[in-house]
Amino acid sequence: MDERQNIKELTYEKLSEYLASLGEPQFRAKQIWQWLWQKNVTDFDQMTNLSKKLRHRIKEDFVLNPVTIHSYQQSPTDKTIKYTFEINGGHLIEGVLIPSHSSERVTACISTQVGCPLGCKFCATGTMGLKRNLLAHEIYDHLWLLNEESKKHFGRKLTNVVVMGMGEPLLNLDNVLRALDIVMSPEGLAMSPQRITLSTVGIVKELYRLADLKPRFNLAVSLHSAIDEVRSQIMPVNNSNPLPELVKALRYFYHQTGKRITFEYLMLSGVNDSIKDAKALAEFTRNFPSKINLIEYNETPQSVFRKSTPDRVREFVNYLENRNLVVTLRRSKGSDIAAACGQLVKMTDRNKQLFNFDTLKPKNKNLH
Repeated sequence: MDERQNIKELTYEKLSEYLASLGEPQFRAKQIWQWLWQKNVTDFDQMTNLSKKLRHRIKEDFVLNPVTIHSYQQSPTDKTIKYTFEINGGHLIEGVLIPSHSSERVTACISTQVGCPLGCKFCATGTMGLKRNLLAHEIYDHLWLLNEESKKHFGRKLTNVVVMGMGEPLLNLDNVLRALDIVMSPEGLAMSPQRITLSTVGIVKELYRLADLKPRFNLAVSLHSAIDEVRSQIMPVNNSNPLPELVKALRYFYHQTGKRITFEYLMLSGVNDSIKDAKALAEFTRNFPSKINLIEYNETPQSVFRKSTPDRVREFVNYLENRNLVVTLRRSKGSDIAAACGQLVKMTDRNKQLFNFDTLKPKNKNLH
């Protein structure tokens, strides 16, 4: 077993200390850092401005373990491309390129875990369970590859990044923050933090921690119901992170950052799409400046849920807009290749997506 450390796990300071111990000049650290992050080399011999002696020594001490593209599939309808990436250990993760109609904007959806431990009832990723967290360089590397693929397929680099793929980012916060720091850095992808959104189900303890760090990127919360009982049935994490505690944490986040919070709300027929549900959502989101993204549900043959009818969605939207809330109805892209919200699951698990209706135990008239 190769016990050498991945060189990308070093901070810039640790890399500088290592090179100084070899008697190398200080500028070598910047050269190597650029090879690792801006150019994302997959072999030390690609670092052509280093001496062969130094490259040989680095190879003795470190490995790279690059993320590679395993496969990809493009939607013939909206040109969304879903990628499967292979990471160290043979694990597979997924990421998605989502172009706008004119390809003037291209958004990458990236993952933070192999699988997910939360088991949301509407999400295919949750059927995998959690295999492991992604390391910071694995998060960054598959985003870097998506950026290169965007240039190849759509003729431009990424304009936006959403951390909404496989996994719960706040359960892997240290690695996510380090990866995003490099994404925003001039020594990385130099992306504006205003074009990056991290999406979480709302892990209360970690939200307080994140708020204290005053992140520059945007925050989205996968809410899907503002009624505790309903949310707990479709999102078991709500049992340990109930809505009253989530409200407190989000108020604190807004107080610390001044950032408006986006709420993602999946429209599920007969579950969370009544006027009662809309009223609860309106009351919940008035606790802080916010906007609401209503999301079309992506049905699968195995799922127990169905998308809300157009009439029900229209009534829901009208109720919210009449109360001066900012509402966007988001049409899902990539559903025909299982690349849309809630559909990401590694290929070997795709045929295991069996949702058990008996696990949903209706306790009020909003559920059936």
